[in-house]
Amino acid sequence: MLEKHYLDLMQFFEGYVRNYRRLNLTGIHNRSMMTNREIEYFANLGEMLGFDSFVEDSKFDMRKNRSRPMDLAWWKWDLRVNKEYYDHLALHLERENSFNKDLDTIDKLFSDTEKDYIPHNVIGIQTIGSK
Repeated sequence: MLEKHYLDLMQFFEGYVRNYRRLNLTGIHNRSMMTNREIEYFANLGEMLGFDSFVEDSKFDMRKNRSRPMDLAWWKWDLRVNKEYYDHLALHLERENSFNKDLDTIDKLFSDTEKDYIPHNVIGIQTIGSK
């Protein structure tokens, strides 16, 4: 089962790379605009794949004993299985612009959390410096 989730995630990543030019970003765009368009890309993709996409969703972090935001979450809901609750968290995506928050981003993606909030897939997009 783990291999299937890995293959799905690789397809998401490959599609993101192939379609990046369609985000119409250039050097004149600031980091905030890049973040917005990238998150919007994955939110739309999730909706097209049949997930419910939520920007700035949250999940409880047991180590920090508080709720922490997720930049984007894909939730799977099948009314045939459960009319009240989501089946699972299909994707947790974090997008970070600050170079020094790389470890915090990893911590958010892999935090100790409640069973129903453990994502099947995670994506972390980190801005890096370039000359």
